[in-house]
Amino acid sequence: MRLAAIDLGTNTVRLLIVEAGTGPAWRALEQTQRVTRLGEGLAASGRLSEAAMTRTAETVTEYSERAARLGAGRVLIVGTSAVREAANGAAFAAALGSATGHPVRVLSGGEEARLTLQGVLWGLVPLAGAVVVFDIGGGSTEFIRARDGAVEVAVSLRLGVVPLAEDRAPAAAVASRVRERLRRELPPAIRGSGVDRLVGTAGTVTTLAALDQGLAVYDPARVHGYTLTRGAVERQRARLAPLSIAEIGQLPCLEPGRADLIGPGIAVTLAVLDALGVESLVVSEYGLREGIVAEALEPGRRLDTPLPNA
Repeated sequence: MRLAAIDLGTNTVRLLIVEAGTGPAWRALEQTQRVTRLGEGLAASGRLSEAAMTRTAETVTEYSERAARLGAGRVLIVGTSAVREAANGAAFAAALGSATGHPVRVLSGGEEARLTLQGVLWGLVPLAGAVVVFDIGGGSTEFIRARDGAVEVAVSLRLGVVPLAEDRAPAAAVASRVRERLRRELPPAIRGSGVDRLVGTAGTVTTLAALDQGLAVYDPARVHGYTLTRGAVERQRARLAPLSIAEIGQLPCLEPGRADLIGPGIAVTLAVLDALGVESLVVSEYGLREGIVAEALEPGRRLDTPLPNA
């Protein structure tokens, strides 16, 4: 059986096509992503723009057709922060479902957090003890605290790198506001309960891991499971601070369309380390789209049952 997952994010559309047997394991046939900036201007207008919807719809249609060519019997499309928050998000999801022939499932913040954890568990088992997973997205950041694989608390904050980048405030002001928001909005069960391991997923932390290793070409195998220290993040912040957006965009391993987002992403990453009182995090290449696949293959599986490595 072949199936595809399309993660329709506020900044990036991600595709994963897998071949699965009768059990929970799968083999990735293709995975790719593209920055379409669906949430561009959303913070100011409350609506998805026509240009952003067109860019995103073209990419999702292309990915759906690619999945069909590879024989995917199911194409699972999920919308996240931008789609659920925009006044015209539901209409966009319905139109996209009609155009592709595959319904778009708009996730709540809690569902997004749960599925992200499920994807991380797939790639980083075993995660024993108290673990906090965070996923910095374009429009929101999800936090999930789990113990021995069982979810204890999950929260989705409307704190994403796209509106932070559109703010145009000085970097120090952005960082201060992010720290204050985490102080106010992170529940004590996440912020103040101690953690054995912090795991980060999505574009900010994977890019930082690649930059810290000096990779000339992005290598998922070297990024996945990499330990990113506070010192490493601060070094990248200092390295990028004097560069223009155009200069940042020329750095190796930086995905097109992410140059103006890495600074706000660093601010969020450092604020998370501060809020949890830890000095490092483990980077996960696995996240929401892997969680979508895992749920589809084992819809009744409990999150406290560890998933095997792919």
